[in-house]
Amino acid sequence: MPFDIAIVGAGIAGASLAAAIGDRARVLLLEAEDQPGYHATGRSAAFWSETYGGPDIQPLTTASGPALRAGGFLEPLGSLGIGQASDSAAIEAFLEKFDGSGVELSRVDPRDHVPGLRDAWCDAVWEPSCTYIDVAGLHGDCLSRARRTGAVLSTGATLRAARRENGQWLLDTASGVARASVLVNAAGAWADPVAAMAGARPLGIAPFRRTMVQLRTDPPVPDGVPHVAEINGRFYFKPEAGGKLWLSPHDEIPTVPCDAAPEEIDVALAIDRLEGAVDWRIEAVERKWAGLRSFAPDRRPVYGFAAEVPGFFWFAGQGGFGIQTAPAAAALAASLLLNDPAMMPEGIDPDRYAATRFS
Repeated sequence: MPFDIAIVGAGIAGASLAAAIGDRARVLLLEAEDQPGYHATGRSAAFWSETYGGPDIQPLTTASGPALRAGGFLEPLGSLGIGQASDSAAIEAFLEKFDGSGVELSRVDPRDHVPGLRDAWCDAVWEPSCTYIDVAGLHGDCLSRARRTGAVLSTGATLRAARRENGQWLLDTASGVARASVLVNAAGAWADPVAAMAGARPLGIAPFRRTMVQLRTDPPVPDGVPHVAEINGRFYFKPEAGGKLWLSPHDEIPTVPCDAAPEEIDVALAIDRLEGAVDWRIEAVERKWAGLRSFAPDRRPVYGFAAEVPGFFWFAGQGGFGIQTAPAAAALAASLLLNDPAMMPEGIDPDRYAATRFS
């Protein structure tokens, strides 16, 4: 029996979209790995910030907040964008970018929020709405809701070929052959190769490696420390349970689509930058990992039908923001797929993210 919609990728993008479509279409989720969320979703830094990603992403993040709070997926954290005296202009520019957005921001002395912060770090932007996000809980909830409304999840189902014939897609996967009226490309780092396989024009969606490290420090990370990001994007860190610290050098290293792994030089760079910000002693590197973030050339996500290939829908290029924007992005895409304007999130302009902007 053919499906109405086949979604390539069962990470947070594909899973949230399947959940948003619900029982209004027969949905097939094709996942190349044995477990959904193995790549970008399962390696997230796990925070929700309305300013993360800039003004183009903020409307989607803000619109996703109510659903994430209602689901119990957010926990208080707060965020500081820290700078030195020479960074005053960068902090002013950051505040100006979000002026009128409705995001609550204020200028503070970061040393009042982070014990052990070195004296040179004397200026900051405070974003109280920033939270932890339960990524595994959210992803699992999306998959569960999709299954309850009839979606079929096929794992180990790498897409090997896609051909359009008689108004339907014939999809050859590692787990068998399937048919669907619409093919949704939610393949993350593999989005451009999937498009090429289906005869659609690749958009230049490129993957980048992001490094994360879990540290044990002396003293342990103090209670109440927020998420902290250097205002120019050189590092960020946040506390985790048990006095641990998650740290990233905020790197974006071009790569091919792959099972990303951290490199020692990036781990060392992250630690060096942390030691320049705080006087905590690094006792141990307990874990290190890397994930992929995929961006279109203009760094905006791509949502919508391709102009040149009937029945091919883009849901990709979500950078590092696919989790924090998942409810709104999925509602936007479901609205377009089902031709139901009532599903479109309020205050979101879909043309801002349309695939046809690259035509």
